[in-house]
Amino acid sequence: MSAPDHIVVIARWQTDEARVAEVLELATALRQQSLAEPGCLGYEVFRSTENPGAILLLERYRDNAAIDAHRHSAHYRELVVDRIVPLLSSRQVELLRA
Repeated sequence: MSAPDHIVVIARWQTDEARVAEVLELATALRQQSLAEPGCLGYEVFRSTENPGAILLLERYRDNAAIDAHRHSAHYRELVVDRIVPLLSSRQVELLRA
């Protein structure tokens, strides 16, 4: 279990079934680069077994500063903002504290 000051991010993405492979490929690249960030404690990508276009990201960060650094990183802007978001029909992000 994470320490009380760690922050968990749950991101729910929905895309067309035809675009899932492309989104998952980009999400995998995002995961690899995010795990290299000093404040990233974990990053997992899941695909729904019931909804073919649903993808869930489960991320853990040391603190708010680590989340801010992640969201301002070049790889986040390139992969999420520029390439992934245009492929999504919906996107929800929730922050939780352990």
